[in-house]
Amino acid sequence: MGRSPCCEKAHTNKGAWTKDEDQRLINYIRAHGEGNWRSLPKSAGLLRCGKSCRLRWINYLRPDLKRGNFSEEEDEIIIKLHSLLGNRWSLIAGRLPGRTDNEIKNYWNTHIKRKLISSGVDPQTHRPRSSGPPSKDNSSSAHDSTTTEEESCVDLELSIGLPSHSHSSKYMKSASSSSAESKSIHDFLWPLGF
Repeated sequence: MGRSPCCEKAHTNKGAWTKDEDQRLINYIRAHGEGNWRSLPKSAGLLRCGKSCRLRWINYLRPDLKRGNFSEEEDEIIIKLHSLLGNRWSLIAGRLPGRTDNEIKNYWNTHIKRKLISSGVDPQTHRPRSSGPPSKDNSSSAHDSTTTEEESCVDLELSIGLPSHSHSSKYMKSASSSSAESKSIHDFLWPLGF
């Protein structure tokens, strides 16, 4: 069973997008808005699959995308959010307007992770590294209740809209009450399915 393929792979272009294809996609979305990505390529006259069009728009062509290097403030926000949320890049990207989850993930893996390691901080647990080999245990990475004074002063305004009543009663029955911080992280993440 499952879902049918997004396109006929035999008759689609693969590889780099041309300026003409980019312009067709931009013009179509300006005229019709974002919507059914599966039917968009045919409607816009593109020989691409819907997924390719969606990713091209989201990661490269959207007018609200921020280009250029990350600022020190963005670095700090990424580090703080990663210590709370782990590798949930789309949630982190939601707090950095104009940045995509893919861009943030790549930036984490190529720059911030190395920066933390070189400064003696474990990028998984966000704690000072021991002199031994890196630890594979990351069970306490996002749920540790110890915070420094500097961490507690950062206001990240991590809020999400209220869930429907049917979901909240279901969650309350299954929520664990291990610690206050763990519960607050769960309260933050559960409407998103994490």
